[in-house]
Formats: sequence, C-alpha cells, structure tokens
Amino acid sequence: MEQVNIYEAKTQFSKYVELAESGQDVIIARGGKQVARLTAIQPVKRAIRFGILKGKVRVAADFDAPLPDEVLAGFEGR
Repeated sequence: MEQVNIYEAKTQFSKYVELAESGQDVIIARGGKQVARLTAIQPVKRAIRFGILKGKVRVAADFDAPLPDEVLAGFEGR
C-alpha cells in the first residue's frame, strides 16, 4: 500500500489510478494524516435467474431422433 500527499496524487493521478487498477491500494494523505483510499472497483456479479425462459422455449418430441441420411452425409463430407 502506497501513501502519497494530495499534491502528488493530483499531479500524478493517472499513475495512481493504474496502481489501483492493478490491485494495489493508494492512500492519500493531507499533512501526514490519511484521508482517502484509492482502490479498484470489483465487478458486480449478477445473480442467476432460473426459469427466465419458462414457457418461451419448446423442445420437439423427436429432438434426439437420428438425423436423415442426407444430413449425416453433409456433416461427414460424403
């Protein structure tokens, strides 16, 4: 964790943002007293919503039936 004064933080802000982005916290101080912390934002994890497509998707009764010979030939390069 690096500590810098306000003036240095203002003049080299991009450098300290890059440090924070890489995972290193930067403490900003005024007169030697810590007043703020510059840290990376963690991405928000979205909750899984089960059943969102319920009633919108239909699976045919024969979805696992063997493919016709001409379709199989196309996949196999015959």
